[in-house]
Order: sequence, then C-alpha cells, then structure tokens
Amino acid sequence: MKLDSAYKGISGISQTEIELELKDSNDFNLTPAIAVEPIQPVIADSPQKQQSVLVVFGTTFVTIFLAEIGDKTQLSTLLMSAESHSPWVVFIGSAAALITTSLLGVLLGSWIASRLSPKTIEKSAGVMLLVISLMLFWDVFQG
Repeated sequence: MKLDSAYKGISGISQTEIELELKDSNDFNLTPAIAVEPIQPVIADSPQKQQSVLVVFGTTFVTIFLAEIGDKTQLSTLLMSAESHSPWVVFIGSAAALITTSLLGVLLGSWIASRLSPKTIEKSAGVMLLVISLMLFWDVFQG
C-alpha cells in the first residue's frame, strides 16, 4: 500500500469514493461539494515493537560485557599482554578479533532470521543452550 493513498476498507473502495457515489445517487442535492480531507493511511503495528537504537545498543553492550568478564578470552588477553610487554598491540589484536567474531555472529544471525521464524529461532536457541548445559554437567560429574 502506498503511504500517500487513501485507506481502502475490506471492499477495496475508499471512503472518498463511497461519499462521491452517495452524492451522485442523490440527484436532488444541488449544493456544492464540501472539500473532503484525504484519509490518512492506517499503518498497523508490527507484532514486534520497534526498539530504539539506544535500547538495543545498551542491551547488547551490557549483555556482551557481562558475558566476557572473566572468560577465557579475557584471561588469554591478560596473559598475552603480560608476556609480550606490548599491551596496546595485544589490545588492538584482541579488539580486532572480537569485532570480527561479532561481525560473523551478526551476519549469520541476520541470515538465519531471514530464513526462519522468530519462534523457531527461540526454540532452537533454547534447545542448544540446554544441550550445552547438559554436556557441562556431564563433564563435571565425570571428573
């Protein structure tokens, strides 16, 4: 639907066309036509609410920041920085690596989202996290 067109109901006829048809059917009405304001199109809300850029950025930043604190990547970076005595080179290398892996995740995620429904993606992610959790518990109990 064009955004500048009048809203058409279920019958496919706009409100303006109905008013003109009614006016034509009343031949005895000889008064000049009243200017009719164009009806603004109704844009239905999408099922998912659009989030502001700042909310998406903030949520992503906090989630990834908390997930990365104390993980293997941070510990590896700490050790490499201590060994090399070039902390800025290690910082640039680790930052480039994290940006690259994040880019791959975003590209893969957008490709998957274009092919699968959000419900399927949520269920698949839940199953994968459950399997990973069970594997971790199995490793703990084994040894």
